[in-house]
Amino acid sequence: MKIYGIKTCDTVRKALKYLDNKGIEYEFVDMKKHPIDCDTIDRWLSSGADINTLFNKRGTKYRLLKLKELNLNEEDMREWLCKENLLIKRPVLEMDDGKVLVGFKEEVYNKEL
Repeated sequence: MKIYGIKTCDTVRKALKYLDNKGIEYEFVDMKKHPIDCDTIDRWLSSGADINTLFNKRGTKYRLLKLKELNLNEEDMREWLCKENLLIKRPVLEMDDGKVLVGFKEEVYNKEL
């Protein structure tokens, strides 16, 4: 499985610690060093990730870009995710079976892993 995020994100660190404590093997993909392309985002969306969950409306980048004022639809959100990876809610856990978990909630990880 792969987990996508940035090392400075507290939520990503919690997810990595969880996986380490459970002895679950993963590959970490640093989104700052390896930008996420549209094909990957489309794969996540087609695997069941919800665009409204994947698109982080609570982050600094969203506020800096003043995106709330644009009343974005789902296609607009997808386009923004493709060009500005820091709008992606982190972490994104892509399991070997293709299932995708967005964000970190221990109870969800307990259930799904």
